[in-house]
Amino acid sequence: MGAARYLTLAWPGMPWLWLRGSMLGLGLALAFAMTLDVAVVTTWIWPELVDLPFKLAVWSGAGIVWLLATVSALSAFPPPLPTRRDETVNRLFVQARDAYLARDWLAAEARLHELLTRAPTDGEAQLLLATLLRRVGRADEARTALDKLSRSDAGLPWRSAIARELDLLRRTAQSPADTAAVAILPLDADSPAGNRRGMAA
Repeated sequence: MGAARYLTLAWPGMPWLWLRGSMLGLGLALAFAMTLDVAVVTTWIWPELVDLPFKLAVWSGAGIVWLLATVSALSAFPPPLPTRRDETVNRLFVQARDAYLARDWLAAEARLHELLTRAPTDGEAQLLLATLLRRVGRADEARTALDKLSRSDAGLPWRSAIARELDLLRRTAQSPADTAAVAILPLDADSPAGNRRGMAA
């Protein structure tokens, strides 16, 4: 993607909206769009609606918003997302997986949050975090994490695992007493990590 990332600077809020899905970026992009719409409509479509000072104020406002947003985006431009795991992220995943298998939920969650701060699009880590949240009884958080993963590109290789987790959440909601009987679920053979031993449910 390289240089194409910098094209997002052309529209205020777009770097954070497009590259990170930020709601604040969405708000800024929509505010700029409305300001620009008002400026265009009052200048070229219905110029008789408002006086010249108002038009100048709207165009000045749009220009100032664009300038400030571009300068602030340049100073804190989102770094590119990693396309594959580096050594640190891989080490964090192994630590999180080992803690999960040892039922050290706190350590596993801490490692996963640290990993997802470094690599927010790591689908396998997102899936493990959602599974962990389900196991410790935080069903709403697990469902939210699974829904988010299922809507992202990172979730495509994990569709069947996500469906299983959502099914387990539904069954848990219907009969909470059966949660202890859930067995270990192997990873899909055709998934990116299918050659691993498996992830506990």
